[in-house]
Amino acid sequence: MRRIGARRRVGGIVVFDAPGEEGPPGVAVTAGRKVGGAVLRNRAKRRMREAVARAPIRPGHAYVLVASPEVVDAPFEELAAWVKEAVDVEDDR
Repeated sequence: MRRIGARRRVGGIVVFDAPGEEGPPGVAVTAGRKVGGAVLRNRAKRRMREAVARAPIRPGHAYVLVASPEVVDAPFEELAAWVKEAVDVEDDR
């Protein structure tokens, strides 16, 4: 994913985007220990999954979203805008 994909940082998230298999997009969400304890990491992942559900993700792509500590406290509309901006970029390749 890191070798063939594109990396973008928007707000408090990092998104890796790579061409995937045909069909529905693959999405993985992760939050490391820098985000906080288990409760905060799970909250960050739940919030990002909901933001992804509202974003226009492209079929045939694979995404990995990595949370930073800002995801936990950011207003949801701001988080949703970060995700939308990160995944709604045309291919530069």
